[in-house]
Amino acid sequence: MDRFEQQLYKYADLLIKVGVNLQPAQVLCLESPIETPEFTRIVVRKAYEAGAKFVQVVWVDETISRIRFESAPDDSFTYYPQWTASTMEQLCESGGALLSLLADDPDLLNGIDSGKISTAAKAASMARQKFRSYIRTNKISWCLANVPTRAWADKVFADFPESDRVQALWDILFKINRIDHDDPVVSWQNHIQSLQNLSGLLNEKRYKKLHYKGPGTALTVELVQDHVWVGGGGWNQDGVYFVANMPTEEVFTMPHRSGTNGYVSSTMPLNYNGGLIDGFTLTFKDGQVVDYTAKVGYESLKELLESDEGAKYLGEVALVPQDSPISNLNRVFYDTGLDENASCHLAIGSAYPFNVQEGTQLSKEELEARGANMSMTHVDFMIGSTSLDIDGELANGTTEPLFRQGNWVIATA
Repeated sequence: MDRFEQQLYKYADLLIKVGVNLQPAQVLCLESPIETPEFTRIVVRKAYEAGAKFVQVVWVDETISRIRFESAPDDSFTYYPQWTASTMEQLCESGGALLSLLADDPDLLNGIDSGKISTAAKAASMARQKFRSYIRTNKISWCLANVPTRAWADKVFADFPESDRVQALWDILFKINRIDHDDPVVSWQNHIQSLQNLSGLLNEKRYKKLHYKGPGTALTVELVQDHVWVGGGGWNQDGVYFVANMPTEEVFTMPHRSGTNGYVSSTMPLNYNGGLIDGFTLTFKDGQVVDYTAKVGYESLKELLESDEGAKYLGEVALVPQDSPISNLNRVFYDTGLDENASCHLAIGSAYPFNVQEGTQLSKEELEARGANMSMTHVDFMIGSTSLDIDGELANGTTEPLFRQGNWVIATA
């Protein structure tokens, strides 16, 4: 077994043992690009070695997705098969686990009518509401991770010789997931502990508001009362700890639905539904986006913000230092799961119930009364830079530095 194959096995082992933390006799649903069958088979092998009862592989072919938008009749885009949604609901209700291997082509839907894209996305969100509620409340263990494909590698490493791009992306994924360490599982356990320690410090602070200041940004975000900062991973309903995003460098919590005011500018492109939105600014008043501009993808941004009422409000605030493994690579990945872990970010749309005390036990109405935003969407966008400063406002109205020039200062403030 050569070094590359050894790394594939270590990566698969990490996703099973730390990502979904698969338990004996569990069923695993594995979503995977059709371009990566060799790695997918290794993950399946590792799952069975961990005691999986059954592994269901769901192959994803982005080319087929584009064919639909190019050739299907208009009424196709209002349809989403209920049996597909029901399958995922049953997975959650039976205590299964979900591992999604992602490799989105940032240019997949170039030239496609944005109305078709938004209609299809809305149909899928509506059909999958129950499943999404299970994920949002951590009913099961779930994990999002990345694998390279040709189209994605060509976008990220356009400055590399074509023959080297896929391998370059593999090498990066191994590095940022600590596969190059002697024992990646132990390294991840130490990393998770660091993020939990930082979350604990922020939870002790009990900030009432966060104040952001940077180029194109002057924003105040009020946090809900009894908010909970989370970092690293979380526990499912059976008390099993899992890591939902690999890699992860963030700590995040819940903003109050009506408590955001000012304006904020993006610092990285956003890959949304197969298209790019870039150079955009959102203006908030009493929590709601009241104005917006975009240099690229304005219509896509408009469709996103108008997808439902909650899409104009924030559901998450996340802090990530510029001095972090992904950010230090100085490369845009056009993938939210990676780019959000290189930059402070916000998310418009639905809040996570576990970001408020006892939130997973509350009804939708009770969560809304606590200030949580509800929406069919949840889209992160990046706002961090080496010019971003953030202050935390305490309950007594005094402020203290949290970030300076894009990095933490709380530990020494």
